[in-house]
Amino acid sequence: MPELPEVETVKRTLELKLTGLTIDSVDIAMPKIIREPSPQEFGAQIKGRKITGLGRRGKYLLLYLSSDKVLIIHLRMTGRLIYAAPGEPLPRHTHVIFSLSNGNQLRFADMRQFGRIQLAPKQALNQVKGLKDLGPEPLEKDFTRNLLRRELKRKRVRLKTLLLDQTFIAGLGNIYADEALHRARLHPMRIANSLSPREIANLYHSIIEVLREGIQNRGTSFRDYVDGDGRKGNYQKLLRVYNREGLPCPHCGTTIARMKVSGRSSYFCPACQRKQ
Repeated sequence: MPELPEVETVKRTLELKLTGLTIDSVDIAMPKIIREPSPQEFGAQIKGRKITGLGRRGKYLLLYLSSDKVLIIHLRMTGRLIYAAPGEPLPRHTHVIFSLSNGNQLRFADMRQFGRIQLAPKQALNQVKGLKDLGPEPLEKDFTRNLLRRELKRKRVRLKTLLLDQTFIAGLGNIYADEALHRARLHPMRIANSLSPREIANLYHSIIEVLREGIQNRGTSFRDYVDGDGRKGNYQKLLRVYNREGLPCPHCGTTIARMKVSGRSSYFCPACQRKQ
């Protein structure tokens, strides 16, 4: 599933292309992709609206439209949002096509059909299901070491489980949680409120570092993720533990292991990330 760096990369690759354009029409081949309003109302309400800017909240991409409307797009596991000329071959599993005022298209494709698109009033954005309960943005100034310390001390839950909780921190997923825990030398099964002040500081800086690096390298591509231009990311080449089971830890040489935490695969170094 695309995480914060991937969605941020899609936003950045589309922002200059889309801002200022008008949506002339929308073709919906898979109605269930549209969460709200109904597909018929969605098409009618979005026609003729100008794209005034792009944003992101957690793993959600936001297209701000004229008349204070927001197009909310969640890529989920295999969703792709790509800017293309109408003459370019249409990818398989393309479910929604936005025709734009410059003659080009914004295409939403999703092999597994888990992604969702929704139109909402800008003033009601914080009431939208999925958005209203999101935790702090880890790359914003409101996410401080003191905030992380205070929230960790309240949680008697495994660290990996907590980092995947979108109400705790918005945008972190399996890849970047594993990478942050490895850099902080913390075992995925550690209990959150057992961390020392130094360990909390290490985790705080590690979360920010891996997310920034992910964005700088245009995200992580294994199978489905591409940016708004259809290009794969590069961060998979720099991962230290995620999806590297059986390979040596780049820090100490110990073989990377994998375990299940709350039903999710977690990759870690048994030597660098000892369970205390």
